[in-house]
Amino acid sequence: MKHRVCYFYDADTPRHHYGQSHPMKPHRLAMTHSLVLNYGLHKKLHIYRPHRALFEEMTTFHADDYVDFLRRVNPDNVDDLSEQLYRYNVGEDCPVFDGLYDYCRLYSGGSLDGARKLIGGEYDIAINWSGGLHHAKKCESSGFCYINDIVLAILELLRFHARVLYIDIDIHHGDGVEEAFYLSDRVMTVSFHKYGNFFPGTGALEDIGCRTGKGYAVNLPLRDGMNDQAYEYLFKPTIEKVIEVFRPGAIVLQCGADSLTSDRIGSFNLSIKGHGECVKYVKSLGLPTLVLGGGGYSIRNVARCWAYETSVILDETLDDELPYNEYFEYYGPDFRLHIPTHPTMENQNSRSYLDELLASATETLRGLAHAPSVQMQELPPSMAVRDDDYDDDDELDERLAQRERDPDFVKPDEFYDGDRDQDRWSSWHCEF
Repeated sequence: MKHRVCYFYDADTPRHHYGQSHPMKPHRLAMTHSLVLNYGLHKKLHIYRPHRALFEEMTTFHADDYVDFLRRVNPDNVDDLSEQLYRYNVGEDCPVFDGLYDYCRLYSGGSLDGARKLIGGEYDIAINWSGGLHHAKKCESSGFCYINDIVLAILELLRFHARVLYIDIDIHHGDGVEEAFYLSDRVMTVSFHKYGNFFPGTGALEDIGCRTGKGYAVNLPLRDGMNDQAYEYLFKPTIEKVIEVFRPGAIVLQCGADSLTSDRIGSFNLSIKGHGECVKYVKSLGLPTLVLGGGGYSIRNVARCWAYETSVILDETLDDELPYNEYFEYYGPDFRLHIPTHPTMENQNSRSYLDELLASATETLRGLAHAPSVQMQELPPSMAVRDDDYDDDDELDERLAQRERDPDFVKPDEFYDGDRDQDRWSSWHCEF
């Protein structure tokens, strides 16, 4: 079955810069988008420019004073705000840079828009590779993350869905998302991450939630060298059991690419295909799914990975030989989509250890009541889904017309399409 897919991108997002020596490079988003365009994947999905999230939207989770600080701070006044920098954990890992607040608004707006498109029923899958910043807390930044767009998107989905499943395949524990819903039985968080003397130091096997949320946090703490076979052995049965017990109405999947082999910070040994197999499996579940980015610090491999996973979502096959694009020299010397794993890297996750993790997760899930019932209230008017989104009598051409009237919808003919196109390659390269 072909899935209806929307995709969010704004050319302003990758223009932000954490600093020359900082490992987080928003430029990877432009590289990813360039591969999506040059592989022709944009013809198979609907592209939207995200709105810039409002202060009121970001404070549905974050503290007002924290978001106000992000709005006010800039490189010119940073020396006058030393006390607030310390209070909100803004500094070396989460630096102040030009346009910081606008950057937060853009990536958060994409995730909120994606959630709303799913709620509207027009799409099955929404993609926002700029999102997935899973470490940010209610009152402070953390781990290169300032606003937790994932939490904002989940809160939006909870307006319509009784239960939302969050899956995190970043090498780092999804601590900010887990913490936000640690007391809730309406969100189950499942995180596959490296554990032990590694940031953020949370996500132990025994961390399973608390009070009403006890059993609704599932942590799979992993060791160095995790490879494709071991990851699939753990991932698929865990998620299968979660779906059986929790029965979510929607899924949010964080696809941090720092779990790939040869990452600048990570120490796993996953191939791009192995990483993408998680996306393929989640897609096969047939639930409304918001797909987000996350970590990833070898930027040419991040771009390869997310372009490939876009193709997985679209059921498209990509040639391993990369198409020419404006960042082509980044991919030398092989200029291939797929990268080799380290053949001699030891996988420290033995089969017996993986079985222990599976048994623990299964036991935690067994202790839960199946699919907790939730008394759903009427949606607030500003966020409510329009009745006509669910009118089976709507004519397709009218729905298409409505979509094209959306000011943020990017029409396919905005992109260069072969030698016969009247537009020059550089004209869209500057805009997208």
